[in-house]
Amino acid sequence: MPQRHTPQAIARARELRKRQTEAESLLWYVLRGRRLSGLKFRRQFPVEPFIADFACVEERLIVEIDGGYHDYTCADDQSRQQRLEQSGWKVLRFTNEDVLDDVEAVAIAIARHLNRDPTFRRKLSP
Repeated sequence: MPQRHTPQAIARARELRKRQTEAESLLWYVLRGRRLSGLKFRRQFPVEPFIADFACVEERLIVEIDGGYHDYTCADDQSRQQRLEQSGWKVLRFTNEDVLDDVEAVAIAIARHLNRDPTFRRKLSP
């Protein structure tokens, strides 16, 4: 049975989609529309009580992008990651700089983590 999300989680996810960072926008361009290895990703996906930056539900993979604030929230992020992993999700973390400096390398790392051939359906740069 599909997971139902609370109205509050859906509203929060929609708000976060409107305010995505430059790194999130760049990675979303690469992941959307099954561009990476035919995998379907969702952005700002509720995995209650959290909202994941990106999620591939069929592979139970969450991709998080850590911004400059991560140094201040590291303990909270580790606790959150443990809870997600205990719920059966795999979590990959990248920094804003990883994405902004080489989004293709990030995409390849995601595909390889899932033992997929890192193929791209369309040109990667917007």
